[in-house]
Amino acid sequence: MTEPKKIKGNLVPFGYRQSETDPTIAEPIEEQLKVLEDALALHKKGQSLQKCVDYIFSQTQRKISRQGFYKITNKNNIKKKARESAREQLDYQRDRVLKAKRELEKERNKLETKNKKIRDLDVVLEGKVKTVIDTKEIEEASPTIQKAFDKKDIIFEANEGPQSDFLASSEREVFYGGARGGGKSYAMLVDPLRYCDRKNHRALLVRRTMPELRDLINHSQQLYSRAYPGAKWREQEKEWRFPSGARIEFGYAENLTDALRYQGQSYTWIGIDELPQYPTADIYNFLRSSLRSVDPEIPVYMRATGNPGNVGSTWVKEMFVDPSEPNNQFDVEIPTPMGVKKISRKFIPAKLQDNPYLMQTDDYYARLASLPAVQKKQFLEGDWDAYESSSFPEFNRQVHVIEPFDIPRNWMRFRAADWGYSSPACCLWFAVDYDNNLFVYRELYAKRNTADIFARRVLDSEEGEYIRYGVLDSSTWARRGDVGPSIAETMIQEGCRWRQSDRSPRSRISGKLEVHKRLRIEEDTGYPTMFIFNNCLNLIRTLPMLPVDKNNPEDVDTTADDHAYDALRYGCMSRPTHPVSVRGNDYLTSTEKQDSAPADSVFGY
Repeated sequence: MTEPKKIKGNLVPFGYRQSETDPTIAEPIEEQLKVLEDALALHKKGQSLQKCVDYIFSQTQRKISRQGFYKITNKNNIKKKARESAREQLDYQRDRVLKAKRELEKERNKLETKNKKIRDLDVVLEGKVKTVIDTKEIEEASPTIQKAFDKKDIIFEANEGPQSDFLASSEREVFYGGARGGGKSYAMLVDPLRYCDRKNHRALLVRRTMPELRDLINHSQQLYSRAYPGAKWREQEKEWRFPSGARIEFGYAENLTDALRYQGQSYTWIGIDELPQYPTADIYNFLRSSLRSVDPEIPVYMRATGNPGNVGSTWVKEMFVDPSEPNNQFDVEIPTPMGVKKISRKFIPAKLQDNPYLMQTDDYYARLASLPAVQKKQFLEGDWDAYESSSFPEFNRQVHVIEPFDIPRNWMRFRAADWGYSSPACCLWFAVDYDNNLFVYRELYAKRNTADIFARRVLDSEEGEYIRYGVLDSSTWARRGDVGPSIAETMIQEGCRWRQSDRSPRSRISGKLEVHKRLRIEEDTGYPTMFIFNNCLNLIRTLPMLPVDKNNPEDVDTTADDHAYDALRYGCMSRPTHPVSVRGNDYLTSTEKQDSAPADSVFGY
């Protein structure tokens, strides 16, 4: 029910009439007000003012001007906007109050953290507690505290660069490896000290043999007792015990039988010095099963160091070096009954130049630089792609592996593949520039794919491209007692066309030589004639590790993972590096050029 209104002046609003009892009061006429609401609704839907006014007159026989009707509509909008504006202002003020509360809480937390750091520093300065202090905390403290710490004896200060990065890493598993002399072993001694002020901290530092372990123990005796006065070395148990109750144990594990001594033990920190000395990952995986913490404030860490050139360099490289760029965290997904668990890992490269103490003189550097080429790459440069028996010592990841780029459409493209079902099948895609340089820009590495499925995957990968030709292992054309089509014919029936690879005598040797030629650095340009996009992970992984055949030094060991190499060899053999000339869009070998020479050398025809 609409309430009466007070009359301002002599004007009675539309939809109202003057009261008979009180001439200053206007009483509502419900029928007219209902018609007015209908007219307002029509105007809101787009009807003109004139039509709305005519509608009101036709229903009520009471006139209202367009200006009067417009004022009514505008008055309603003003009220609505006023309500919305008030609501927005209220929400805005509420947001400001909440934001101010959050900022206040944030500042309180900062102040509390700063005060706690100051209290911790005071406790350390008074000698009541021994703990690891970050130099940043000292730098952020007051000048008085900084001056007091300047007078303190610095027991250990990490070198800037990889050693500091290693000690500051928060990833679950970190491998710190590369060249010799980078300060890796000393960092391994310092790292488990970070939680030695907690009674539930228990660390295990492992070397392969006892004589190698003795060197670490000798260094720990110079460091631990100074870092934590009151820490005791127990020779019988080969462990340090700290005043807080924390323990650091030193052990050795030459084989899995030795590692069984640690079965059932719980450690919050496990470190393996010179990890690549182990031929397989068995001991590493076994030891990390003992990594667990009963204190939620103590995280668990697995740490390892090592140099390339040992028997286990291959599996260490595949586990830590290959999955990601150096110094970048990457996650390993492990399925569990409760879902997928992610474990964070990181590889931190080390070089001799990172150790300022060994670089004070150039004696040690000169000794490493005088080693044979492969050992120099391993021990001085920390090159994980350098192998003593590598079939392709020319391969250099920094030179031959490049970032992908958009290949010009007018560069010729082709593919080459090595077939396998139980063993991996590999297909590589090549692009040829105008100087006959090869760019391996894509790979397909698959296992347990039948020929038809593999063919469809190849076609899906190159959809929208014009592939000039494909080279496939010629053995796939052979029939081995079956009555159906051969492997190659099955692929061709799917629309994936190939031609046979060269199987002439010594074709394997010739193919290997072509790969050597493509990888070598040209004297006149300073670049190789073959480059590999960094998305070809399996080719990059297997090529530098491919060993020489012991019975035939001219060939690779065919029992190794040579599937990507075979595809590469087929591709290189189809585009030889000897001089070429161009006829239209086709490249001519020197033999073809001779066959197509003009009959008359004078007139040229």
